[in-house]
Amino acid sequence: MTAPGPREGSVTAGPGEGSVTVAGPLPVRPYDVTVVGAGVVGAALARELARHPRLRVALVEAQDDVGQGTSKANTAILHTGFDAVPGSLEARLVREGHRLLSAYAAESGIPVEPVGALLVAWDEDQLAALPGLADKARRNAHDGVRPLDAAELYAREPHLGPGALGALHVPGESVICPWTTPLAYATQAVRHGVDLHLGCRVESVTGGTGGGHQVLGTTRGPLHTRWLVNAAGLHADTLDRMRGHEDFTVTPRRGQLLVFDTFARDLVRHILLPVPTALGKGVLVAPTVHGNVLLGPTAEDLDDRTATGTTAEGLAGLREKGRRVLPALLEEEVTAVYAGLRAATEHDDYRITAHPGQAYVTVGGIRSTGLTASLAIAAHVRDLLADSGLALGPARDLEPVHMPRLGRTTPRPCRVPERVAADPEYGVVVCPCEQVSRGEIRDALATTVPPRSLDGLRRRTRARAGRCQGDTCGAAVRELFEQARR
Repeated sequence: MTAPGPREGSVTAGPGEGSVTVAGPLPVRPYDVTVVGAGVVGAALARELARHPRLRVALVEAQDDVGQGTSKANTAILHTGFDAVPGSLEARLVREGHRLLSAYAAESGIPVEPVGALLVAWDEDQLAALPGLADKARRNAHDGVRPLDAAELYAREPHLGPGALGALHVPGESVICPWTTPLAYATQAVRHGVDLHLGCRVESVTGGTGGGHQVLGTTRGPLHTRWLVNAAGLHADTLDRMRGHEDFTVTPRRGQLLVFDTFARDLVRHILLPVPTALGKGVLVAPTVHGNVLLGPTAEDLDDRTATGTTAEGLAGLREKGRRVLPALLEEEVTAVYAGLRAATEHDDYRITAHPGQAYVTVGGIRSTGLTASLAIAAHVRDLLADSGLALGPARDLEPVHMPRLGRTTPRPCRVPERVAADPEYGVVVCPCEQVSRGEIRDALATTVPPRSLDGLRRRTRARAGRCQGDTCGAAVRELFEQARR
């Protein structure tokens, strides 16, 4: 197998494209707009700004890949926004984002499964809360919700644990691939002129008043920009304070999750939600587009913004709660555990604010709904930039991207005779658990935004993500990865 792999410096694939840089000094020429943070929201913002070809745009990320923070470790739900605070900015953007991302996913090949959700009541107080949640859903323009009695609930979910009194059925809730989404946005942005600078942590910001350029002091040297958009996720308040603002404080909220093997998939038909509390939606059981079942997340407020490790106590607590919801699930094999940090704040809404005098926009407090709202947030911030004085210039349609279809409902290339006949590399299976072929690994290593690590390759192909977690294929996958980097 031969393919151009990720390398130091600049990677471009054609005229008019941007670049992907991972080391070395940054360009001297100022950018019109720089977006800090290449999570799902930052990547969506870069993609939106790429629609305006007169703008020179940079997307800056501290880590070595897009979607490396909160975006890679969430419950992967495409929310309808039924339970958002009515009238809030979040409610509006989630509702609009659901529509936009559903259409974008269908166009781009991002896996989505519309499974619907059930808010399950386990006691009389929770049962009494369901009508209020239904009313909130209707105020959020989601009229399809309806109550289920215990008999109908168990008819829909026969493996549910004993003792449930009823539920609220929420059609339209879906599961989505959380890794393909920011990668699709970033790929489309780079192909339309955005420069993606990885391994580029912002440590200071100066200037930006009186029409002058802002200078970002980064771990790769200075970067000059006219406008700055802060989509730094867990570090958004830190960057906000560099600009002299104290509008919110991020508290890292850790969510630990258990991933069960694909043999557990037939145990659950919907996203099973508890009645929500002030800490969030609580511990859920949900299928994934890849055929697994998730149990989680916990909700632990921490001080450490890097504490993404799991704990014995946290995982034991998940098992205890999961045993009540879906007892048979606990008899299935756990293939992986992980933890992510959400950017919780003291506010119950997004913190998106324009500061025209500083040529600066904050996009903070974006919680678990940020995946769903990402495209709507991007359009909202674009309008804030325009209203604040940024001359966008004419807009254009972007050429679509076509991402590898990694969902369980689409056959892998090794099972499509026509693809194997056209390219035998698709018939050489490297990862038996997930049926990943040499051809898919080759393609991933030669993409516009290639992986910089084995974990990045796993997010792009599912190699090493199956029940053996790389015990069978790990050495072969590593060899292909290292071969492409030589």
